[in-house]
Amino acid sequence: MLKTNIEPVIDRILHVAIEVFAEYGFRDTTVREICNRANVNVASVNYYFRSKEGLYTQALAFAFHEANQLYPQDSILNKTLAPEKRLSLFIDNFLHKLMDDSHLGLHSKLITREIADPTNALNGIIATAIAPQIALLKEIIQPLLGTITDETIAHRCLLSILGQCLMFKHSRSIIDHLYPELIADDLAIKNCAEHITQFSIIALTQIAHQPKKTS
Repeated sequence: MLKTNIEPVIDRILHVAIEVFAEYGFRDTTVREICNRANVNVASVNYYFRSKEGLYTQALAFAFHEANQLYPQDSILNKTLAPEKRLSLFIDNFLHKLMDDSHLGLHSKLITREIADPTNALNGIIATAIAPQIALLKEIIQPLLGTITDETIAHRCLLSILGQCLMFKHSRSIIDHLYPELIADDLAIKNCAEHITQFSIIALTQIAHQPKKTS
């Protein structure tokens, strides 16, 4: 498990590893390149991470950890809030995380690479970082779906919500050309998050009131 109090050298190696893995991908990255950029001995990777694979797994975990630190979810976890409010907070948090132009952009690029070209690290990342977020979103939208018990419908709904957010990330170059005002600044991104929220609430409410199918 990734330690929160990281030694300076480990912190430096992880930040550089994220940068290099994001640039070249796991297979085309060399430990020597990472160590050269981090200004550490090549033996440091074996000492701290045991292998290139170990470093890569830790870099992915560190990317998620740092993103969650910068975009905490405390308010989203508050079950006393209305589900509509929790959904709004979840989408706003997720979209801002995706659109962050700071060093988190490299984190997102690294994660995107792993999803597109998965390695053995993916299963661990899904279990520790992605699945909990999916479970949280499912918990939030379940009250909005009412008495619907079909898991397939719930799963389609939560993936539809995430897909709306991911569109802004993965099609950013197209949006920059066609509708740059939509992601021009923090307020624009917040307005997009609110649109996705309202769009999703209307859809979830409509689905909740559909007549039950009989076999």
